[in-house]
Amino acid sequence: MAEITKVFKEEVPAMRFIGKRYHDYGGWGEWFANGWFDTIENSMGGTDQILAVWENGGAYVGLERRKNGELLEYWIGMFTPENTEVPEGFEQIDLPKSSLGTCWIYGREDEVHGAVGNCWEAVRNAGMEIAAADDGAVMSFENCLCPRFTTPDEKGNVILDYCYFVK
Repeated sequence: MAEITKVFKEEVPAMRFIGKRYHDYGGWGEWFANGWFDTIENSMGGTDQILAVWENGGAYVGLERRKNGELLEYWIGMFTPENTEVPEGFEQIDLPKSSLGTCWIYGREDEVHGAVGNCWEAVRNAGMEIAAADDGAVMSFENCLCPRFTTPDEKGNVILDYCYFVK
């Protein structure tokens, strides 16, 4: 069973999210089949560029925008340095310098995604206030970071970073 093992606040610089927008959670298979993560990594000059800016950057990201619990938008993509050129066929979200409330969810890959619903409370219990846009929408994301998420440990478990933008 997946469990939250760590909750912390981290600061991130102004960044550009580059990806594609969806209306549900599909799409991951086409990203790998089409090499779209490679396209974004190449546009920023390699993942070392974002890792130099943000320690936990360089991950494959599933970004959600929700209002009153309802999914408004789902994006797949990556965070990049703020002035990264957007490749043809992709969209961008420019984000100011921000704070994140991050949860580490530890468990089997097929279990960790189901535990993200517990992060809202965990972040708030850690004393952080989740930020909302003027329209009341909240942005959060699965940050599938290598090697924490991509390389299972000796028990077959991974760590998924799940993040909320916080005040």
